Amino acid sequence: MLKGKTALVTGGARGIGAAICRKLASMGADIAIVDLQVTEQAQQLQEAIAAEFGVRAQAYACNVSDQEQCKATVKQVIADLGNVTILVNNAGITRDALILGMKEADFDAVISTNLKGTFNMTQACYRPFMKQKYGKIINLASVSGLLGTAGQANYAASKAGVMALTKVTARELGSRGVTCNAIAPGFIATDMTKEISEEATKNYLESIPMGRAGQPEDVANLAGFLASPDSDYLTGTVIRIDGGLAIS
Repeated sequence: MLKGKTALVTGGARGIGAAICRKLASMGADIAIVDLQVTEQAQQLQEAIAAEFGVRAQAYACNVSDQEQCKATVKQVIADLGNVTILVNNAGITRDALILGMKEADFDAVISTNLKGTFNMTQACYRPFMKQKYGKIINLASVSGLLGTAGQANYAASKAGVMALTKVTARELGSRGVTCNAIAPGFIATDMTKEISEEATKNYLESIPMGRAGQPEDVANLAGFLASPDSDYLTGTVIRIDGGLAIS
């Protein structure tokens, strides 16, 4: 379904990003695994994807908060793999604290990675997508950006910004055959959520109608749909995948 396409996935070495890399590879796409560093984990994922799915996979180091690094990375991916047709903006961090005690550096770091990083990578792919008159942009938002989770002023603001950026991008690029949609996961079992206290985890699970945490593969399956031709008339949307956590 995605043969001949190349997917660039930021934060792709582990968790939700790694699951998305594997899903898109299973659909035939070549994979650019982009993370802050090319770790052993990233190299192992690269090798596993190539061996299991018979596609090309390459790991790249890039700090998405750095605009020039994003431009250089996209240029290198195109040189190595021929094109970029799918962009998954998944890279994200948390630095939780109540507003009263939140450090300015922690606020700035989360906004720079989660929101500015999404902007930077989208901008770097903008001209290539316009030129080829095709592209799929999938942004990872969060139900925190919808609900305004206490203790996550920086994270919630960054993800609300990602949702707004998704809509702007969809409007700007829709006539060029490029779609842009956002996925808003709820409580997903990843290394990031393992850092949440036992009490907070219990409270989250009690708030989820389905009564369980989601898995990275749940998010990856939705990303696979948004990357496929089946979603060609879907753009500017924010789709929750949260077990019902943010039902309004």
